[in-house]
Amino acid sequence: MNFLVVGPGAMGCLFAARLKRAGFHVTLLDYNQKRAEEINGRGIMVEGVTGKYSVKVPTVTEGILEMPDFVLICVKSNRTEEAGKAVKLLVGPETVIVTLQNGLGNCKILEEIFGRNRVLGGVTAEGATLSGPGKIIHAGHGETVVGPAGELESPCEEIVSAFIKSGFNARSTDNINELIWGKLVINVGINAITAITRLKNGRLPQIKGTRVVMEEAVKEAVDVAVAMGIKLPYPDPVSRVREVCRDTAGNIASMLQDVLNEKVTEVDFINGAVVREGKKLKIFTPVNRTLTYLVQAIEETYHERVQGGRGTTLNS
Repeated sequence: MNFLVVGPGAMGCLFAARLKRAGFHVTLLDYNQKRAEEINGRGIMVEGVTGKYSVKVPTVTEGILEMPDFVLICVKSNRTEEAGKAVKLLVGPETVIVTLQNGLGNCKILEEIFGRNRVLGGVTAEGATLSGPGKIIHAGHGETVVGPAGELESPCEEIVSAFIKSGFNARSTDNINELIWGKLVINVGINAITAITRLKNGRLPQIKGTRVVMEEAVKEAVDVAVAMGIKLPYPDPVSRVREVCRDTAGNIASMLQDVLNEKVTEVDFINGAVVREGKKLKIFTPVNRTLTYLVQAIEETYHERVQGGRGTTLNS
């Protein structure tokens, strides 16, 4: 089975390394030539819950030697369309596209490029952080779910089998949209607030201001999901978000990592997605709207930050 993994971020590198280590043919696609050369030179280096190891994974910026059976899209949501169009030039009509991204709307974008019958949605709760080009810290295990499931020997079941062989806790489902929304609601309650406050996950429920904003953002997302007929995969969304904050207390959320590295965030596909879907349904989502605008304002002004610290005197 041949895989093309698109995007050398934490998840892309983790899945590429584990699949290659399990004996599958894997190629990693990057748009950055210098980074691709670094990864080719030393391989993908992993440390954490699965031990410390390195895996040589061929990394290219264009052209692949073998036609992939599966493409894993692991880029940021704001690059989904660009990545999909680039991949379309490299794959055949039978290649199946799988998204393991955060946010809402990735499946729809990919379906418009490849066709609905060739795209599988996916969510993963694996915890990984990028510490350098091709270097990741695998902080924790979590479930990976792909769907719609299809028949026993469907492409969905094939890739789930490959993930299991590679050491992932994986399964298929016919209700992948509900799980995508389930993950979205959690991200809505955590990511943007950490990006604005620069706090780790565990602090959000402990501080009154962040706790209240988190709860209100989650409730807005739930209102939209309910109006769309989405059944979330947990009974109490606010409690679930608090639980995730506790379980990942020391984590630096992905959106905060983007802000710290002065990169474009996925806020438009997370909180912004709630705002767009709410607007279609005439559901007011002021907290998510405000969070989206604030994170976007931070992105637009990375080089205008006022620096300060203890003992700093600012003259008025």
